[in-house]
Amino acid sequence: MTLKELNFFYKLSDNPQVTQVAQELGISQSAISIAIKSLENKLNEKLFDRVGKKLVLNERGRFFKDTTYPHYLAIKDAQTIFQKDKLAGHMRIAASKTISNYIMPDIYYDFLSLYSEVKFDIETINSTKILEKILDSKLDIGLIETDYTHINIIREKLYDDELIIVTSDKNYPKESYIDTIEKKWILREVGSGTREVLIHKLGKHANKLNIFMELHGFEEIKKILIDNKDCVTAISKVAVKNELQNKQLFEIKLKNFEFKREFYLIYHKDKQKNLLFQTFIEYLKDRLN
Repeated sequence: MTLKELNFFYKLSDNPQVTQVAQELGISQSAISIAIKSLENKLNEKLFDRVGKKLVLNERGRFFKDTTYPHYLAIKDAQTIFQKDKLAGHMRIAASKTISNYIMPDIYYDFLSLYSEVKFDIETINSTKILEKILDSKLDIGLIETDYTHINIIREKLYDDELIIVTSDKNYPKESYIDTIEKKWILREVGSGTREVLIHKLGKHANKLNIFMELHGFEEIKKILIDNKDCVTAISKVAVKNELQNKQLFEIKLKNFEFKREFYLIYHKDKQKNLLFQTFIEYLKDRLN
C-alpha cells in the first residue's frame, strides 16, 4: 500500500462524499476510487460500504483506521525529519466560546503568521461537544472550560479564570447574597462550561435562579444585559473586560461564593504527538503563561 492510498482512505473516512474529497485534493473522483479499490485489494478487505455516491467507513474500515493512523502520522513526520525549521500540517482545533472568542484569536493569527505551511480547522462549540469530538478522534486538540476526567483523554491546565456576576444596573448593590438577586438570569445553554461551573458552585442554591432565557453566545447575552437593567448573568471576567472599563456593565460580588475555574487543553490519549502538535502546544502554553 502507498501513502497516497492511505491519504485518500483517511480523507474519505472523515468525509464520505467522494466529490468533495476529490475537489479538496484537486484530483478526479475516478483517481480516488481506483486508489481505494487498490488498497482494499491489497488488504483483501472491503473498508467502505458503497451507499449511493458515498463511501461510508464500515466496521473493518474503522478497525483499520484506528490501528494504522498513528503509524501513518509517524511516517509523515519522518518525511520532514530533516526539515524541522519548515513546520507544516493541518490541525483540527475546537475551543469553547469564552476561550475561542476572547483568548485564542491573536494566538491563532500569530502562530499561522510564523508557520505559513500550517493550516487550522477551527471550531467554536461548547465544552460537551468538544469532549465528544475528542473521543471520536474528530479533533486533534480541544480547549475547554470544564474540569472533566475520562480514561481516554489527556487533560492539561492552561489558564486560571474567574466567573463574575454582572448587570447594567449601576445602582444595584455591589455585594449581594445569591438569594436576594431578584433579577432575570440570562444564561448560556446546557452543556456550556460557564453554565456548568455556575450551577456546580451554587449547588442547591442553583434551583433558586430565575432563568429567564438561554442563549448560545456571550455577545447576545451582553447586548440584552446592556439594554435591560432587570437582567444578570454569570460570565468570564475576560469576556466583559471592555464593558466593565466603559461602565456599561457592573460586577455584583456574591457573598459566600467565588467562581474560580481553570481552562484546559485536552486531547485523546492515543493522539500521535507529532512535531506540529508539540510545537503548537508549547507555543500556546508560553503565550498564556
